Amino acid sequence: QVLLVETGGGLVQPGGSLRLSCAASGLTFSYYAMAWFRQAPGKEREFVARISRSGSSIYYADSVKGRFTISRDNAKNTVYLQMNSLKPEDTAVYYCAASSVMAPQTTRGGYAYWGQGTQVTVSS
Repeated sequence: QVLLVETGGGLVQPGGSLRLSCAASGLTFSYYAMAWFRQAPGKEREFVARISRSGSSIYYADSVKGRFTISRDNAKNTVYLQMNSLKPEDTAVYYCAASSVMAPQTTRGGYAYWGQGTQVTVSS
């Protein structure tokens, strides 16, 4: 059984930082590209960032480029999302996802496994 468990969400003031973690089990982690998506109330789930199996290839949505950093530790079966300079519009439930597809995927359909999500709220 594949499990992806996100942690690290919470309430933060604008301009603050948070680090999300996603621990994976039940799969060979290094065989999967990993990604973060987010979904705000009343909106579609949107792509945030993606990292390749080895970590050598990374993609970001334009809305987070320069503020967010995705990374992974294959020895710990964990992917991270460091979020800096947070804005109120970053408020959403953040999900990690795993894809066995080689080509970079930025849509939901490219990911076979999903976590349950962690809430990030940016507010003063």
